[in-house]
Amino acid sequence: MNQRGHGQSSPTEEPPSFLPSSSSQQLRRQTRKAKTIQPVRSSTHARKRGGRQSAQEPPAFSPRRSASGPTAPAPRRTVRRSSGSSRQASAPAAPLRAGGRPPATPHAAVSLRRSGGHRARKTLAALLVLILALTAAGCCYGWYWVDHQLKHKDMLTGMDAGPATSWLILGSDERDGTQGTGSSDDTPGFRTDTILVLTKPKRGPASLVSVPRDSLVSLDGQGMKINAVANLSGYPALTGRVEAITGNKIDHTALISFGGLEGVVNAIGGVNLCYDQTVQDPYSGLNWTAGCHDVDGGNALAFSRMRYADPKGDFGRAERQRMVIGAIAQKAASPATLRNPSTDIKLAKAALGAITVDEESNPWTLYHMLLAFRDASSPKGVTGSVYWTDPDYEPDGLGSTVLLNDKRNLDLFGQLAEGRHEPGTVGGM
Repeated sequence: MNQRGHGQSSPTEEPPSFLPSSSSQQLRRQTRKAKTIQPVRSSTHARKRGGRQSAQEPPAFSPRRSASGPTAPAPRRTVRRSSGSSRQASAPAAPLRAGGRPPATPHAAVSLRRSGGHRARKTLAALLVLILALTAAGCCYGWYWVDHQLKHKDMLTGMDAGPATSWLILGSDERDGTQGTGSSDDTPGFRTDTILVLTKPKRGPASLVSVPRDSLVSLDGQGMKINAVANLSGYPALTGRVEAITGNKIDHTALISFGGLEGVVNAIGGVNLCYDQTVQDPYSGLNWTAGCHDVDGGNALAFSRMRYADPKGDFGRAERQRMVIGAIAQKAASPATLRNPSTDIKLAKAALGAITVDEESNPWTLYHMLLAFRDASSPKGVTGSVYWTDPDYEPDGLGSTVLLNDKRNLDLFGQLAEGRHEPGTVGGM
């Protein structure tokens, strides 16, 4: 990721104490271009996927992330025929702590997979909100300091602007060297598993709509899952696929690294987490003794990612992610943290280190994104997912995908951009 050429603040330098001027950026205008994407039934792209707080530094933690496997037999990895596929290979019987899942009928398995994945992505969306909030909080320390810290990347297209401002918010597992993220042998490349479209019209409710990671899209005539597009063709291509789904210009993009969680937790001196099972999971790197522990960022990250050794699978992971988010929010908002300028600066820097934005974004656009996020998440906002016609569509060579309802989605985002949609929940069949 390229660093914007403003120079870099010294790690010990305190940021300026002034705010940006009150003049806001002019909203982009846009002519909607509806692009209906026809699913392609074949693909040559075959891939597989593998509290109690201390005022001082994080303690010497009893749970450790371990590279060594458990003594019990490990479950087989989920085999993905395209990046992010939901087809599961058969696994041998194993003790529950080694990752076995309750048996289910084929129809029930599809329902559980979709529901579990939806809950996990909703929880991850909450984590993205938290990091964005911490980033925006950094804006209060000074426009230029924050602007110098921001990392920029080419992620936009040349589509014409329209009646609303739209942000594309991405959560990526692009490998950053942190323990518990897997290796390049396990998961080649990276996946963009969280895709959120935030829309703020000139008048009317703001909206936050998710796009399923397994959504079937076409790129240069080739069918693939949308979470593989950025890895195969770059972030502008992913932005273009989202614009094709919505018919609206994406004005700004924010990419948040899953590994950013580690730095945020370390910045506040660790968090206290509880889990009532003993776990040794080689995939997340989590080595946990049943009970409550003060953990650092690396263990918090592994704790929030562990899935194979959890008998509840995605549902259990979603619960633990909410636990981590709650622990971070509670400690970050505590008087001990807020009254400590040194911790505040570390926290702002950690949040800024987790986010990469498009080349046209700046602290002011991030601030407006936070306001739009707040409005969309309120009872007066619109939230949910895009519409689909088949949540378990299986074209040749791609495994299970989500077949989107192109016409209905174009109608939905047209109403959202013009502020004509009523507040509430959208999406589904």
